[in-house]
Amino acid sequence: MRIAIEHITRYRYSEIANYSVQSLRLTPSAFEGQKVLDWSLTCVPEGSITPTTDGFGNIVHLMTVEGPHQDVDIIARGTVEISDRAGVVKGLTDHVPLRVFLRRTDLTQPGPGIVALARPICGTGTLAWLHDLMARIRSKVEYETGVTDSLTKAEEALAAGHGVCQDHAHIFISACRAAAIPARYVTGYLLTDVADEDAHHAWAEAWIDGLGWVGFDVANTVCPTERYVRLAAALDASYAAPIRGSRRGGGQERLEVEVRVHAQSAQQ
Repeated sequence: MRIAIEHITRYRYSEIANYSVQSLRLTPSAFEGQKVLDWSLTCVPEGSITPTTDGFGNIVHLMTVEGPHQDVDIIARGTVEISDRAGVVKGLTDHVPLRVFLRRTDLTQPGPGIVALARPICGTGTLAWLHDLMARIRSKVEYETGVTDSLTKAEEALAAGHGVCQDHAHIFISACRAAAIPARYVTGYLLTDVADEDAHHAWAEAWIDGLGWVGFDVANTVCPTERYVRLAAALDASYAAPIRGSRRGGGQERLEVEVRVHAQSAQQ
């Protein structure tokens, strides 16, 4: 399936800023099942955009805008061809030791509720255990927007019983690490059938010996299919944030985000 994506992020400042710098994880990598046909990153006002990679192997662009400005538009646009690999991720350049993804971060530190979820694997095997974990988390945490934020911890979201895809992924990752299974947070895009539904998405990946990294989307209780475009992966949402940066001046900030994702025919 070919998927066309347009992701526009607009920053509006109450005062003049003199310098802005942003770290952009807005470019998908190519691997088995994901082929990037075309992709571009631009910003208005025009600034410098320098490509690099971070410590997790994600494609990162460092964007800087110099001189007086009161708004910044960041536009990521392109087409990606996806095939369904049942969530299995192969073909990525990945030099990070697996033990790194057992590290407990502030957002994924397990409490009593998550420790209870991470019950021992008993005879069913790791893959079946992970599918069961995904279903158990989703049954305990309803999808509800506006009740959590970027600082909500996994144990807090589990105790509250509601949250969004970020919370589902953090709970899953926390439980995996408590069970000594390496796990990581993934950002990307999801092609949905609902026009107004948020297309920017997050899920988790867990390591299974003999199989490798496998994705689990707890919010939808599925492994990623041909409708998922993978952007970046890291320890948690704060490490994998699509955009992070700072500025000099500018006063108060207003943020607007538009994400459009649609299927594209091979003839287009």
